[in-house]
Amino acid sequence: MRLEPLRRKDIARCVEIEKILFPGDDPWSAWAFQAELDAGNFYLAARPDDSDELVGYAGLAVVGRKRGEYEASVHTIGVVPESQGQGIGTALLRALLERADELDAPVFLEVRTDNDAAIALYERHGFERVGIRKRYYRPSGADAYTMIRQARTRVDEVAG
Repeated sequence: MRLEPLRRKDIARCVEIEKILFPGDDPWSAWAFQAELDAGNFYLAARPDDSDELVGYAGLAVVGRKRGEYEASVHTIGVVPESQGQGIGTALLRALLERADELDAPVFLEVRTDNDAAIALYERHGFERVGIRKRYYRPSGADAYTMIRQARTRVDEVAG
């Protein structure tokens, strides 16, 4: 499996995957993905080594003006059901976290309170629950945990 920048021509497939993964909520539209890419956010595609097929995607937004002031937010991670459990989501998350670490940025995200697999993944990577957003997801009204992973630098990784 390889990770590479998400391409505009991948957007239609991302929308298809969103509809599969999030049927009870408002999946992202092509416009939403386009806006993320237009904003210059860090988006990756996961593809099998022997294919150009998109099997997963992930996105990270960063705000701030200089090192020490940046904050990052995981906007999305999605992996097609038939490819889940193969480490693709983990690889995508690690790549997003590496980007945040380059900027010494803490990382925030929201995750459905009933998504045990995603919560476990995030906790394995140092995220902690810091709050809850009631009825965050629409139209289902599902709640979301807000989670944070504190900023890490290469020095932290060597020392830890």
